[in-house]
Amino acid sequence: MTQSGWVADQIRKRHPGVEVELVTIRTKGDILRDIPLAQIGGKGVFIKEIEEALLREDVDLAVHSMKDVPAELPEALEITVMPLREDPRDVLVSRDGCTLEEMPCGARIGTGALRRGIQLRNRMPGLEIVPLRGNLDTRIRKLETEGLDGVILAAAGIRRMGWTARVAQFLSTELLLPAVGQGALGIETRRGDSCCRDAVAFLNDPVTFCEVGAERAFLRRLGGGCQLPIACFAKKDGDEIALDGLVGSLDGRVVVRRQVRGPIADFMALGEGLAERILEEGGRALLDEMYSGPS
Repeated sequence: MTQSGWVADQIRKRHPGVEVELVTIRTKGDILRDIPLAQIGGKGVFIKEIEEALLREDVDLAVHSMKDVPAELPEALEITVMPLREDPRDVLVSRDGCTLEEMPCGARIGTGALRRGIQLRNRMPGLEIVPLRGNLDTRIRKLETEGLDGVILAAAGIRRMGWTARVAQFLSTELLLPAVGQGALGIETRRGDSCCRDAVAFLNDPVTFCEVGAERAFLRRLGGGCQLPIACFAKKDGDEIALDGLVGSLDGRVVVRRQVRGPIADFMALGEGLAERILEEGGRALLDEMYSGPS
């Protein structure tokens, strides 16, 4: 609700005569907080009920964290507005203020994301990765209630809540590649509803739209969601965009990570091209093995 409230406030300031009502919709992902996402349907569990309300015209706009949005949207809906992206990195909140590099062998690190777990297992095999779900304060509380040494969280959520003082370490994208769309918001409307789309168009940040668009093109080509350990991060650099993506095995022993760069105008093609390269250089075998399961 914090991010939806921010969008509502911006609309009120821009269009003083428009009445804006915030409608709270609990999703399956909000309710089933103790079950791994891969078991309850992946990314879509955070937005399905909201999209259904949009389609019924119960609401006119939906505000999403883009990392929770599946690669494919319903045909009747679209996301054409993404405000300026917040910090895309992950952070470590630790019980004793230690960084990852200072953690002893066997330290227990909690995270609910496959892509975090496989990268940490690959880079720091001495850590024990503990599956973790729940809202931010619940996950931080589990440092004590579950005897964890640290938890990995998205920096954007921590910043929005004003909790940066609790952060022991901001993790570079080189160390821990973020989720697709991490740190970015998206405003979803019904396709063809030009009135609502135009009302929020002022909030769109073109650079964020291209960066996240490249990441989502990568995800869409891989056919991925929360069931797959996939990560991708795009960054504008002058007139170009640099794109870094990976696919890993569930145990973290194998990670295929590659980078591409090219004209920012070609952001969609760059995302798709990076996915193709990763598939050709080992990613397809990892995904095939994951889908088929143990022989």
